[in-house]
Amino acid sequence: MSAQPDPGRQVALSVNNIEVIYDHVILVLRGVSLEVPDGGIVALLGANGAGKTTTLKAISNLLHAERGEVTKGAIEFRGQRVDRLTPNDLVRRGVCQVMEGRHCFAHLTVEENLLTGAFTRKGSRADIAQALEKVYHYFPRLKERRASLAGYTSGGEQQMTAIGRALMAQPTMILLDEPSMGLAPQIVEEIFAIVGDLNARERVSFLLAEQNTMVALRHANYGYILENGRVVMDGQASDLANNEDVKEFYLGLSTAGRRSFRDVKHYRRRKRWLA
Repeated sequence: MSAQPDPGRQVALSVNNIEVIYDHVILVLRGVSLEVPDGGIVALLGANGAGKTTTLKAISNLLHAERGEVTKGAIEFRGQRVDRLTPNDLVRRGVCQVMEGRHCFAHLTVEENLLTGAFTRKGSRADIAQALEKVYHYFPRLKERRASLAGYTSGGEQQMTAIGRALMAQPTMILLDEPSMGLAPQIVEEIFAIVGDLNARERVSFLLAEQNTMVALRHANYGYILENGRVVMDGQASDLANNEDVKEFYLGLSTAGRRSFRDVKHYRRRKRWLA
């Protein structure tokens, strides 16, 4: 299985054959390898429990808080090994994670939430104010709600706040975990459009962990499919979107039309990529 999203681009993030174990006994990831090119958008796909969130937490060094650790393999960012850094040091290197579930500080305003994202920066007040205005440029809805308590904003606004807070750290790469979860389709499209805009204009690279395969592949350049803690398929996003196995199992579609849940469940036991 290839881990080469785009041979013509410089590799920003490289995950090399990592294994993750929780509580010293529970094997969650087995030999996962992937790459994110500089300025690319890569989708990490799979059902709930496939290992997507664990992969992101392994990259961002957040596993220790949950009694997990990378026991084999290595993670490199821009050619330097980073899996032994603290999460704060990794943010200073330019890698930020937006956690699943839109973790905002409910008792703080939207703007106060955004400003917390600048705590690792050494810039002046003017620099931080400029970064804040840039966030408001990409998320004009947040500017309208800047004085509102984050806990009283909508799910979509909280997701925008979480992404905006990451942007305040001036990252070159964002690990985005389930950005579509619990949101209306229109809001999902709006958020993914902003992700594409940030990628095109600011050259921010993205690794997106998503269950919404159709939306993710429409906006990504490359994709990896995880199942039971290992990569079972990877390829250009357009190729995966048109792959009959992916359409039938992950989208419930085939050349014969939509299949029933029982058919899909049966198909899971005979997927050709695991043969």
